[in-house]
Amino acid sequence: MKVYKFGGASVRSAEGIHNIVRIVSTVDTQLFIVISAMGKTTNAMEVVLDNFMKADRGAALTKLSEVESYHQEIIKELFEYPQNGFDAIQPLFDELRELVATGVGDDYDRWYDRLVSYGEIISTTIVSVFLNESGIKNTWLDMRHLLVTDSNFREANVHMDESQKRLNKAADFNTSRIYIGQGFIGANLKGNPTTLGREGSDYTAAVVGNLLDAESVSIWKDVPGILNADPRIFKNTVHIPELTYMDAVELAYSGAQIIHPKTIKPLENKQIPLYVRPFNHPEETGSVIKSTTERPINVPVLILRKNQVLVTVRPRDFSFVLEESLSKAFAVMHKHRLKISMIQSSAVTISVCVDNSRYLAGALDELANDFRVTYNEHLELLTIRGTNDQIISDTTSEREILLSQHTRRTARYLLKEL
Repeated sequence: MKVYKFGGASVRSAEGIHNIVRIVSTVDTQLFIVISAMGKTTNAMEVVLDNFMKADRGAALTKLSEVESYHQEIIKELFEYPQNGFDAIQPLFDELRELVATGVGDDYDRWYDRLVSYGEIISTTIVSVFLNESGIKNTWLDMRHLLVTDSNFREANVHMDESQKRLNKAADFNTSRIYIGQGFIGANLKGNPTTLGREGSDYTAAVVGNLLDAESVSIWKDVPGILNADPRIFKNTVHIPELTYMDAVELAYSGAQIIHPKTIKPLENKQIPLYVRPFNHPEETGSVIKSTTERPINVPVLILRKNQVLVTVRPRDFSFVLEESLSKAFAVMHKHRLKISMIQSSAVTISVCVDNSRYLAGALDELANDFRVTYNEHLELLTIRGTNDQIISDTTSEREILLSQHTRRTARYLLKEL
């Protein structure tokens, strides 16, 4: 049994869904397909949510109508008889309109998971119906009933034992060869929808692969595989054909967009290889992540993490930071879900590089109760793995550096945005 994951770029158009049909039609083994929301649907649903939270239901419903029209246009181009597609998604948009029209937005994270998760439900419904009409028989599954998580809304963690019981019962390959489920979403034990963090569909695929003992997991993307840098930012990128689980974890932690950070652990636990394959050229091999490789990565890897903030805290009484103040500061950061990507300390200060998230303001306010707090916005974190003097010069010579760190293999620079 194999797991295939198709991201939002793969299903953003009728052409992309036709390509999924071509790829899946060549597979004769048991298959579990994980699919993301179509195109920029998640971003659009976040706008719906923002308006809903501001009690501007008119604006929320208007944006929701745009989301519905986008999916209807894809259906019109995709189906010979579009009404079949319209009928499949109409109840879902009716549910959404009812939620927006009658609900009260009192908890952003909880409502985020309840509303935004519909993007994946809608996309998988369309793809499942179209695959069936194309002669590729499949069974649609609602992952909100199968992946059981905690109640850490927007960053939920999967309860593997309970999820395994439910998924093994639902995905009976004796009755259906192909199953389709949503990435990114699950539900807690009370049945409240949860999400696994942005780009969490990769993680879903890895969890499904682990729970169903897949022989492999393949993530289909609009790139030729794993590259040593983002080609939209850096020139002369190089394809990396294979890397270890440890390599992948390091790259994901540094901000590489190709793999979600939580994806590796469920696969490494059962030694399941992860393939990153080019969606538009399925005949190409792409890249593979596995336990061991024939040769180490022999090219520098460059990762640029944007929209960063440098936060510096100092005790008001000049006490040494590395005593009780340290644990207090990090407890506040953890409470407010700040994602720390770089740490530096002195005798009386702690500086951390964090993502500029919606939780930052609350964290800064609480830190200010006990510390002197300063911060710099509009920053980028550049990580160079396999560094050398020439690469450092080429990438940082004309940039203002606020913070830098070096180890034997890696250099990291916190830079002002250009």
